[in-house]
This record gives sequence, structure tokens and C-alpha cells, in this order.
Amino acid sequence: MSDARPARSPSPEFASAWELAGQIPGWLTRDQALALWDAALRVPRGGRIVEIGSHQGRSTAVLGEAARLAGASVVAVDPFVEGRLFGGPLTRKRFEDNVFHRAGLAEVVELIPEYSTVLRPTWNRPIALLYVDGKHDYWTFTDDLRWSEHLPPDAEVLVHDAFSSIGVTGGVAVRVLCGSRYTFLDRTGSLARFRLRRPTPRDRLRVLAQTPWFLRNVAVKVLLRLRLRPLTRLLSHRGPHDPY
Repeated sequence: MSDARPARSPSPEFASAWELAGQIPGWLTRDQALALWDAALRVPRGGRIVEIGSHQGRSTAVLGEAARLAGASVVAVDPFVEGRLFGGPLTRKRFEDNVFHRAGLAEVVELIPEYSTVLRPTWNRPIALLYVDGKHDYWTFTDDLRWSEHLPPDAEVLVHDAFSSIGVTGGVAVRVLCGSRYTFLDRTGSLARFRLRRPTPRDRLRVLAQTPWFLRNVAVKVLLRLRLRPLTRLLSHRGPHDPY
């Protein structure tokens, strides 16, 4: 029992959005982008999507285009910190070029260049959909889940690198498996989908069923860091990057 979502044929609108978004550097796969697209289309007209962690705008472009079709809007939250993986002001410029200029989403997407953990305590606007792909340590991730306090009952929360990142998976174990607020629905690779409702015992078992896949991902990461990439093929992993 994997609870992985089956692949399906996308709409022409998604194909057009992905043609642009797929050229933006990032770690979101096409199938994961389609899952984000579908979730954004389910947002009611006038609803607000909050994205925690935007990088150069790969996922933002997908969410923004779907939000435009749905009559919704997107708030992208990213501090654009300095560092090899993040890029600081240069990454922000690339985000603005990709999302505002190339995709033409300036009227749909609002960018807030701030740490999500700093912004959250003062946030007072309702949210219809939450997408979390920020810092992957346990403490930041569990704080980012608190943005769901602004969601209505039964709303969706999507989380990238769930059952892949140790910090994020630890947060899922504590807040979802052992909590009473979130129900695990399914996943597309490491993009997990949750609903804001009390889980049943069966729902908790479905979270536990992801353990073998999580352990496989940890093993792949260890092998990659030991520069034993050929051995990752034994775990059905291809490429030099971490599984996502």
C-alpha cells in the first residue's frame, strides 16, 4: 500500500503552464506540478493560496497559472537567504523574472520576501490552500504547518519532501501520525497531500505504510553522499540528486 497517486493525462492548460515552469530550475517534478495544479483549481473563486518556499518560481508559476484560471490568488513567501543552495538577491531576481515577467503573473502572485516563521505570527488573512516547501528541519516545518490555522475545515495542505527529508518526515510523524488535525490523503513522489480533518485509525496506518519508502529514500541519500551513486540503482534511483 503506497498511496502514491497514479499518473494521468494533463489538460492543455496545464501542459502550457508546465512548458514554462519546467524550464525554471527547481526540484518539483512534472507529476508533482500536476498535483499542485489540481489542488489550486479546487480553490474557490476569490480564495488565497499560500506557498512557503518559492526559490526561482518553478512551483509558483504552476500555482499562479492555475489560480488565474480559478479566479484565486497566490502569496509566495520566501526570505531568499544567502548561500550556495539559495542564492539570496540573485534568486529573488530570477523569481521575479520567471513569475512576473515571463509568466505574466504579477496580478495573481504576491511576493513577500520574509521568513515564514517571522511572518506567520502577524498573518491575519484567510487561506484556502497551503503548500509547504520551506526549510526542511523539524522545527521550521512544524511551525510552517501552523499556517493551517488560517484554513477552513477540510482544506488541503500539500507538503514537498515528505517521507524523503528526515526533518519533514519527523514533523509528519509527530503532527500527522500522532496528531489529531491532519489526515494523509496520498502522495506524488515526495509531494504529500493532507486534509484538515481528524484522522481515523486507518488514516494513521496509511501514514505508517510510507515507512519503507522513507527508509529507501534515506538509504539513497546516504549512498549519494558516500559517492556510491551506482549502488542507488539497486534501489531504483536514477540521477545524481536526492529523491524527491
